[in-house]
Amino acid sequence: MRIAVATLAAVTLIVGGEAPGVAKTMHKMAHAAFQLNSTSWQFTEKGKPMHESIDANGNFIVSSGAKHIDHGTAVMKAGKVCFTSAMTKDGEECWTARPTAIGATLHTMSDKGQKLAVKRVKYTPQKM
Repeated sequence: MRIAVATLAAVTLIVGGEAPGVAKTMHKMAHAAFQLNSTSWQFTEKGKPMHESIDANGNFIVSSGAKHIDHGTAVMKAGKVCFTSAMTKDGEECWTARPTAIGATLHTMSDKGQKLAVKRVKYTPQKM
């Protein structure tokens, strides 16, 4: 996002307001919503390796090996990913998020201050 914002500023300076369509397009690109749909992630929780996949419809499944851990929905809100488990009564839990390349690690924090390192991996759909 920083690159897109810097590019927007540069385009605005270069065109001097004479090409508002270009600046408007760059502004939309800089503020495009990041989506986690069709992504998979690996992390460690309570000493156990976890695999989480979020399908194209925003449904997530978390497993550890062959064991089903959790499932529910995931939506983006104000630059954070908010999970609602169908297995608990904890309600919505939101985490910081940013675009992350496959193979890269995202250091994220929940609204409750919990920190977690998650590695993005190639999308693999999971079934219940």
